[in-house]
This record gives sequence, C-alpha cells and structure tokens, in this order.
Amino acid sequence: MAAEESNQLTRVFSISGSGLQAQDQRMKVIAENIANAGTQPSAPGQQPYRRQIVTFKDEFDRALGASRVKVSGVITDRSDFVKKFDPTNPAADNNGYILTPNVNPLTETMDMMEAQHAYQANLNMIDAARGMVLNTINLLNQ
Repeated sequence: MAAEESNQLTRVFSISGSGLQAQDQRMKVIAENIANAGTQPSAPGQQPYRRQIVTFKDEFDRALGASRVKVSGVITDRSDFVKKFDPTNPAADNNGYILTPNVNPLTETMDMMEAQHAYQANLNMIDAARGMVLNTINLLNQ
C-alpha cells in the first residue's frame, strides 16, 4: 500500500475515532441528565439537578493534516427550574412549591438518538475504511 493511501486511511480512522469519542461523551452526559430528571431537593432552599450540555470544538491536527472533533467542555444549562406544587414535600417553600430539574426527558431522548446516529455514522466510516484495506490486501495476495 502506498504511503499516501496509508496516510488517507490514518486520517479516516483518526477523524472518525475522534467523532466516536465525542459522541460517547455526549451520550454519557445525556444519560446522566435522564437519570437525574426525576430527582428533587431534600430540604428547602436546595437547588435541584441542573441539566448538562456537551460542547464541541474543531481541532486541527497538524501531524495528520486534518481537523478532528473534540469535546470542548460540559456546560450547565442555566434555564429555569420547573416549579411544582407539592406542599407535603420537605423541600417545599412557604407557598408549597418545590423546584425540579430543568431536564426534559423528551429532549434528552431526542438528543440521545441524534448522538447514537452520529456515533453509528462514524463507526460505519471506520468499517468502510477497514473493508477497503482488507480488499486491497486480498487483491495484492492474488
């Protein structure tokens, strides 16, 4: 296999691999959001769980000569908490309301599906590149 083809395959594996890692991190954060969607504070004045969001950045790899995706961080969603009337809850304020997490399970489910599709697309690219390498080896061995 020529050096240029080898370099191209390295790029494909590296770029798709970075996409896999980024989407894996995203799915973990989404799973944490879903797990905490129903939690409540245990005492008045306590804050409930805040939704987390993964942010990405484009990072140029000079050695590779290509851009890769990286997780730039996990930020806190500063949207308002949801107020729920529950005067029997020990965390209720003087008016009987508690604050619940700013997590919408439907939004999280859709985000999870999108992350899974992106993960699968990156995996398909790796499989296609691997298949091309195997076909090339088979052709050379004939």
